[in-house]
Amino acid sequence: MSAPLRILHILDSLRPGGTENGVVNVARRLVPTVDTHVACLRSSGDFAARLPVPAQVYVLGKGAGFTPGTVAALFGTLRRLRPDVIHTHNLGPLIYAALATAGGTLTPILHGEHGQIQPQERNARRRWQRRLLYRCCQGVHTVSRSMISALAAEGLPAHNMTAVVNGVDAAHFCPPASKAAARAALGLPESGPVIGIVGRFVALKRHRLLLEAFERVASDMPSLRLVVLGDGGDDQESVRAAIESHPRRSHIDWPGMQSHTVSWYQAMDLLVAPSLIEGLSNAVLEAMSCGVPVLAHAACGNSEVIVHESNGYCDPIETVQDLVLSLSRRLARPDLLRSAGSQARSHVLENFSLDSMALGYQRLYERCASRQPAGRP
Repeated sequence: MSAPLRILHILDSLRPGGTENGVVNVARRLVPTVDTHVACLRSSGDFAARLPVPAQVYVLGKGAGFTPGTVAALFGTLRRLRPDVIHTHNLGPLIYAALATAGGTLTPILHGEHGQIQPQERNARRRWQRRLLYRCCQGVHTVSRSMISALAAEGLPAHNMTAVVNGVDAAHFCPPASKAAARAALGLPESGPVIGIVGRFVALKRHRLLLEAFERVASDMPSLRLVVLGDGGDDQESVRAAIESHPRRSHIDWPGMQSHTVSWYQAMDLLVAPSLIEGLSNAVLEAMSCGVPVLAHAACGNSEVIVHESNGYCDPIETVQDLVLSLSRRLARPDLLRSAGSQARSHVLENFSLDSMALGYQRLYERCASRQPAGRP
């Protein structure tokens, strides 16, 4: 057997999140053909323990702002490891990788964009920066096909981009034998509708929009419960305060960030994903794999997995009233929710396997390691 490819991922940290979850899932799936190492710019995190070799995580100690010392620390890490490919995730890690590799000449770089470009990055300086840095990459990948068009619309070159669509471990994320039993195990009422939201507390996830809508919908549906899975993020203080002061606080379950989310998905009737922008949400795939339909904002990526009014719901959600109307309409028909959940599970099994996702990355790693163009033809 040939030696495994040595891949060095560069992320901000390994704290729980969608991108970090994807890195861990692919690393575990590609053993023994890929030897995975991770360089964290700021800190490690809970997900480090899930890697095939947790000791192969290196913290570079980055502080606030741009720190030249982090470039030097990464350069030293590269000299020791001599990876075949560097896999960067989002813009910050790419900046440091490009500088530490003399523009990708010392080690090939595969760069991943995991979400649409955020509003604060839609300026001439950031566009110029991305265009310049993409030239340092052997390839650029997205996590959904529509993201390529979205990046091209921002003036970025699409010819060197390819999509490796997110996948989910459907054997792990599966429907419960009994929803009532799943709820009882979590201390939730066995009857009554349960909706949920999963993700870090950042403004673009729009937790507070859902909390406002929940108050209005619950006034006509007193048994409705809301499960909030997540913590951390720039918006954490305001979201926590909104939960604690909520008029229906007794009907909101906030277990914080959970390493094992399956049982929580299994207890839900509907996952709500009102994010303004998305690549292709892991939470959406995980819920659907558990047989839970999703009500999502019609953001980039969601329409690639949700077939509207069939296996879930993709609505334009701009205001609280939009979300109130969407929730009320769906929760009024629990029979249709169950049918959509069943179709959601089938759709994921057929189109979003973790094996297919891992194979996509394996092929990109091989092409990058051999310095072949890694973008789409």
